[in-house]
Amino acid sequence: MRISTAQMYSSSVSSYTNGYADIVKTQEQISSGVRIQTPADDPVGAARLLQLEQQQTRLDQYSANMTTATNALSNEESTLSTITNVLQRARELAVQAGDGSLTDEDRSAIADELEEIESQLLSLMNSQDADGNYIFGGSKSGTQPFIKNPDGSYSYQGDQSSLSVQVSDTLNLVMSDSGWSVFESATNADRTESSLTTEPNADGTQRVFLSQGTVTSDKSYNASFRDGSPYTLNVVSSSQFQILDKDGNDVTSEVTGNGSYETSEDGVTISFRGVELTLDVSLQSSDDSSDLDSLVSGYSFSFGVKPDTFSVTRTASNSSTAQITGATVSDETAYATTFPDSGVLVKFTSATDYEVYALPTSSGSTPMASGTLSGSYPDTISVAGVDLTISSAAAAGDTFSVDASSNETQNILQTIANLRTALQTSTEDDPQAQLTVRDAVASALTNIDNGMLQVDKAVSSIGARQNIIDTLGVENESLGLVNSTTQSSIRDTDMAAAASELLLQQTMLEAAQAAFVKVSQLSLFNEI
Repeated sequence: MRISTAQMYSSSVSSYTNGYADIVKTQEQISSGVRIQTPADDPVGAARLLQLEQQQTRLDQYSANMTTATNALSNEESTLSTITNVLQRARELAVQAGDGSLTDEDRSAIADELEEIESQLLSLMNSQDADGNYIFGGSKSGTQPFIKNPDGSYSYQGDQSSLSVQVSDTLNLVMSDSGWSVFESATNADRTESSLTTEPNADGTQRVFLSQGTVTSDKSYNASFRDGSPYTLNVVSSSQFQILDKDGNDVTSEVTGNGSYETSEDGVTISFRGVELTLDVSLQSSDDSSDLDSLVSGYSFSFGVKPDTFSVTRTASNSSTAQITGATVSDETAYATTFPDSGVLVKFTSATDYEVYALPTSSGSTPMASGTLSGSYPDTISVAGVDLTISSAAAAGDTFSVDASSNETQNILQTIANLRTALQTSTEDDPQAQLTVRDAVASALTNIDNGMLQVDKAVSSIGARQNIIDTLGVENESLGLVNSTTQSSIRDTDMAAAASELLLQQTMLEAAQAAFVKVSQLSLFNEI
């Protein structure tokens, strides 16, 4: 086989070029410390490196998210700690207000301090973070969560959602608590009411009083008290009373002492189906105490579950003078299961035709109910177990919003406001007012305790989430270290092996050069 001179030169140059390129690449691997310069250097290793880099990016993002969550939780914890201290002071004032020896002026002074506490709590519950977002607004962090209404009540404008961030491949961590869960969900002890139904004394002066009642056991209250409401308490004598349920069944045996009692200055405590009531006898100075039976016998009281209340707002742009003047529950089951938590909007499409929407509404909302009025007023609109009374004919386009206020829970601000209002009422020579203050103090103490318990639950939850962050932080650090080590083992240059490879490549290049010199001198002319 004959080899041409051109072929010999071309083959030698190609070999020399490849050898030189190998040396340059090895030198780059040694100088940079990186073995895989391009995916072609190690396709499998390059693919694995890409996966590891993506994992490291996620780990870095999770670490940043954990830092954000830690800052948010620490900020919330600090705010809740301050709120707890303020509530503790409010409780001390409530205990102080229960002192029967206080004058109207003393109670007024306590009410003034409670008013300052109200303002302080409202400010704390509307706290913002460094970015100006409301801590307790839920996902509506740009909206002030708590506002004071013109009538002195408080409303929550946020939602029940919570903000969360992803801190691992499988975990989203809640980094905030809504004001609803922390401040609106405290159990309300003031869920019962009572009223005098029979006044037997001819002079019309009330001598026997029954308190509004305080729920002391949610379990018993929900299991038995609700079903038998409303109840009737009949004072049989100065030493005996009787309790009948809504069906007229005698349930007095469920009370300790089977309805027997002794009058005292502090009243008679009646514990019945998870509710604690107080029966008081307050005689006039001219009364003959030896004839107590004739003075107290015959009194009758009705007591039971306090119904939900409704607030109706008439849209200012309504063209008619129609008003919704009343709202009552007509079907407890339908009301409990279908009436929207956020209320309803009644919209008239004509003078008599109306549609009812669940709030909040949007352009694409569909009505949950519709109907036509009779045209005879006042008339009734029935929706979701609630009867709404409308005073006169409406006009097309008129709207009314109806919101229900449940007594099951109570905002801690409302608790303090109710106590403050009660303490500002004069009780001088007024037994009923004195007992009202006592009831208000008892309810406030229980509700403040319930509110503090709700705040404590939130603080405990924050602590648990902070522990999760600590654990995940250590795990992230370990995963990051393993990731870096694995990347290094795949990507980094083995200096000893690379140096040996470089030496071999240099030797091969030198040999190729020497061989080329020898071969290039082979010619027939050398033999002439």
